[in-house]
Amino acid sequence: MVDPRAAQREILIVDDEVGIRELLSEILQDEGYRVALAENAGEARAYRQRQQPALVLLDIWMPDTDGVTLLREWGANALLTMPVIMMSGHGTIETAVEATRIGAFDFLEKPIGLTKLLSTIARAFKTAAKKEPRRISLAQLGAGPAIRETERALEALVAARKPVLILGEAGTGHDVAARALQTQGVPFVALANGARFANNPLTLVEEARDGVLYCAEVGQYTRAEQKGLAFLLPKLERSNIQFVATSAEPLANLATEGKFDAVLLSQLSPGAVVLPPLRARRDDIPALVERFWRAAGADERATPLLASLSPAALTMLANAYWPGNLDHLQGVVANMQVVRGEITADHVKRLLGEAASPNQVLAPEITTRFFEMPLREAREAFERIYFEQLLGREQSNMSKVAERAGLERTHLYRKLKQLNIRFSRRTDDSAVS
Repeated sequence: MVDPRAAQREILIVDDEVGIRELLSEILQDEGYRVALAENAGEARAYRQRQQPALVLLDIWMPDTDGVTLLREWGANALLTMPVIMMSGHGTIETAVEATRIGAFDFLEKPIGLTKLLSTIARAFKTAAKKEPRRISLAQLGAGPAIRETERALEALVAARKPVLILGEAGTGHDVAARALQTQGVPFVALANGARFANNPLTLVEEARDGVLYCAEVGQYTRAEQKGLAFLLPKLERSNIQFVATSAEPLANLATEGKFDAVLLSQLSPGAVVLPPLRARRDDIPALVERFWRAAGADERATPLLASLSPAALTMLANAYWPGNLDHLQGVVANMQVVRGEITADHVKRLLGEAASPNQVLAPEITTRFFEMPLREAREAFERIYFEQLLGREQSNMSKVAERAGLERTHLYRKLKQLNIRFSRRTDDSAVS
């Protein structure tokens, strides 16, 4: 069966013998690879200047320039960025050693056996994949600094081949983040529950080999399922399996209560990444609002949603508490479709309910995170929550916010800018001295 990943890969065959080029080309095309041909070093040099093949089969003895010299040239010019497999019908051990020292992946002696050829190519691609840094995109969740930092953390864990544990409040995008680790053409095994870990976890190894094994809400697994997962985890690296789990519940709390296996927690904790709640990255909200509007199928309107929102309505969306995070925001945006004409702050307030002004429920950080901070950071965090809630309650009427806070208007604007809080200067404020 042809490997579906082969179609993504182009192999450049460099050999001055037309029979060798055609034979290798037919074999590799039958295996699903794309093939480019060069009959000498000059053609290969020109091809590499235009683009990068996924792999090169390079003959050593050619009439214009020998393969080792070309290999050395590519290395000196920072063009040796793909695996190169050297070929020769009358090579020596010294030549093979020199080629590998310069950077060749391996050396094949002609005539080349089919099994040897394909296995060497497969090894080259597997080795290159381990070296290549993964770029992980969480663009669906936002584009601000907090999301960029999360992307970098995931990339580092994948590069280190560590199990990944995605934590964070419900609705912050666990599934999106987990599926961002998927690579096209490789297995992605997503388990609906942990039953297979309790029965026969080893069956998952072949199913997920060279791919991703994804376990959602691992905190809800039974103790037997947790023990099966703890047994399997150390065995996954040998089969090149990237493990990723998610949990909206703090697993350390569950372990303290005796509901989560301590061994499994110790295995997963080094790879923990926390998705930030929406209220911690308010700069992402306008773009997310527009994207959710389009996703809801609201394309019958000629203007984008942001053009239909009053400034006060957008400010209220940006400053709301969002206890359901992205899921909550998406639901509110979908419900805006019934509004015709300008969408005002009153419309948004009705859709948000208590989340528009969450003064009745303090953010969970106040009871936990605040007491772990230095005084200066805790004061700044409290001020941010205080002004965000006040802006929501007064619908961004800066005169009323200044009055409630006991500040001069200019001092208020300076404070909001210092705390990086989005706000709009309402037109009815301008008439107020």
